Amino acid sequence: MREIAQKKLYRLWTGELAAAILFPILWLFYIPTFEWSNEYLTTFPHIFAFFILEFILFQGSYYWYVKWKRLKKGKQSSLTNKQLAFFRIFKISNLVLLMIGIPVLVYQTTFPKGLYWYLFLYGFAMIEYINYYHIRLSYMSVEEIKEFIRQKRFRHSILAREMRKLRN
Repeated sequence: MREIAQKKLYRLWTGELAAAILFPILWLFYIPTFEWSNEYLTTFPHIFAFFILEFILFQGSYYWYVKWKRLKKGKQSSLTNKQLAFFRIFKISNLVLLMIGIPVLVYQTTFPKGLYWYLFLYGFAMIEYINYYHIRLSYMSVEEIKEFIRQKRFRHSILAREMRKLRN
């Protein structure tokens, strides 16, 4: 059972890390091949939204990495209070960045052509934030999807449940 959990945690942290590395590569080398991209890739709103997304993806990768490393060392995968306090700082930082994103969105509406691209990046970052710090939104395997259907509701994310322990 422990080995299965280790493999799953390994896939999670490496998958998040791969996404966090691949997205900037796409941003720099693939997206510029589209004619419309030149207007958007270098504007502050788009870079800001992309930064928030990347920041949260790296946090996700780090979270799964810490859990994997703990389990690999023979410990419980649950984070220590010190580690959870670190993620509380991340959570607050994310909220601040997402709040700043609202006036940036208002500013972006003055340039309607780039609005959809901004909304996509900002929305993706918001979904990742919710998925990690509040409600589990991602269900990857058939078993996880079946469990979700049986429950008939969303569950709190693993990190949210662990952080709740820190408050109590």
